Amino acid sequence: MSGYTAAVETARAYYNSEDADQFYFQIWGGEDIHVGLYERPDEPIRTASRRTVEQLAARANGLDANSLVIDFGSGFGGAARYLASTFGCRVKALNLSETENQRARAMNRDQGLDHLIEVIDGSFESVPAQDQCADLVWSQDAILHSSQREQVIAEAARVLRPGGDLIFTDPMQADDCPPGVLQPIFERIHLSSLGSIQFYRQTTAACGLVEVEVVALTQQLITHYTRVREELMRQRPQLIDTVSDAYIERMIAGLGHWIEGGRKGYLSWGILHFRAPLS
Repeated sequence: MSGYTAAVETARAYYNSEDADQFYFQIWGGEDIHVGLYERPDEPIRTASRRTVEQLAARANGLDANSLVIDFGSGFGGAARYLASTFGCRVKALNLSETENQRARAMNRDQGLDHLIEVIDGSFESVPAQDQCADLVWSQDAILHSSQREQVIAEAARVLRPGGDLIFTDPMQADDCPPGVLQPIFERIHLSSLGSIQFYRQTTAACGLVEVEVVALTQQLITHYTRVREELMRQRPQLIDTVSDAYIERMIAGLGHWIEGGRKGYLSWGILHFRAPLS
């Protein structure tokens, strides 16, 4: 047994699967597997996904070679490599999928960044790091996979130094989402809820963090899932030897649920920025 909660173990098994590994690497964005920021609806997924990294990094406060970043749910490590190469900072890339982490370590070596990035097999519900050690806690579209999101935010607050930043994105339910309407999405991700902007505001405040900025960008979630669905359908013939047809069918249906939920106003997505007080 891994010692993870059931929700985290479910996510771990999913992202370790060959189908998911190949899908996210080939279709979703390769290095950056999260919601992109699109300047036009037909923009390449990789371009939009890297723009999200750049926009979050621009909000970070004074990163340099003396800084430590902890990435909660680092995926293939694209953000960790961007931060390390741009600022020269050290990054602890914490991620539950050993399969993704193998890819991340290989890309870190190939790009000459493995001396700055430590890829850690683990869960952000119990972060293997000392109190007040990090200048930045970073996360992109990962916290939704936890059934203990209060604990994840508490861990972020614990490891942040005074003045340190928590900057993240997450697919969320709208603050006024009616009950029951997101059940197809919950069944897909094996959870009973999503976070919301109100939830994260309340939870970070309870952990002593101060809001810096919350930018709602839900249309970007709709655009991103639409682009991924289009690209999956377009490249489906080329995936026949690497991704099972059953997985592709489930993914097409699942992406459709996210798109529908976003269009109906039941979902939310955006950039959330909080800070640990100096005293």
